[in-house]
Amino acid sequence: MADGAVAIEAAREAAESRRAAVRGARTGFSLGRTLAVMRKELRSYFAFPLVYILSGIFLVLCGFYAWTDLDAFVTISFSHDIIQNYWQLLFSDIRLCLLLTLPFVTMRSFAEERKLGTVELLYTYPLRDGEILGGKFFASTAIFKMMLALTLVYPAYLYSIHPFPLLPLAAGYFGLLLIGMSFVACGIFISSLCESQVVAGVGTIAVLLFFWILNWNEAAFRNEWLAVLRAFSLFDQFGPFAKGVVDLDHVVYFVFFTVFFLFLTLRSMEARKWTGRR
Repeated sequence: MADGAVAIEAAREAAESRRAAVRGARTGFSLGRTLAVMRKELRSYFAFPLVYILSGIFLVLCGFYAWTDLDAFVTISFSHDIIQNYWQLLFSDIRLCLLLTLPFVTMRSFAEERKLGTVELLYTYPLRDGEILGGKFFASTAIFKMMLALTLVYPAYLYSIHPFPLLPLAAGYFGLLLIGMSFVACGIFISSLCESQVVAGVGTIAVLLFFWILNWNEAAFRNEWLAVLRAFSLFDQFGPFAKGVVDLDHVVYFVFFTVFFLFLTLRSMEARKWTGRR
């Protein structure tokens, strides 16, 4: 009996020490733990063919637009500055390609783990919600940056044929980086609300499309409303980047858009504490 009591007490002390370690781990944000979650997410991304398929679809679509847009401008000789007008059209088309592919990259972030039941295990780790979210966001962003970097082959090929100013090109890619990160943040938030990956992907497209076409039908609104709608329209906010112009107001918009949806995701993760939802 004495040995049993000692064993029970030892087990209790061990459990208490583990709980203390968990509480200690949660007292501050750790970049190391965030990167650990990121590595886990990246391994799971590349362990399945989805990321390769989506990257292939994205590159095929971008390649198609890169060729057809250039062929159109060369054929009709649109203005004296063909290359600048070409970037404007190409970046707008790549933005569309991102809208059609990135939601299916982020759809698995939380929805898959909730469906498989592994999200409960994830929440038992000595990790803060912000570290879990940061790891998932950085992993999805890394996939997006890889896809975007592969499109640099198009301007690199054109530059080898005929050199052109690089600053407008850099501005356009900077805009694509900002809008892509906004898409990722929105997609992760929608995924945190769903148990189905398909619902998360389609729901993300619907939300982003709403922000995209917010002011397309300008005739339906009064002039005082148009300024407000343009301030929230992804379509209008990205336009200057495609033209080679970097404006601080538009940069702040995309940063705020990203941070806002990440904030909503944290609130969604915290909701499990009082709703019982995992």
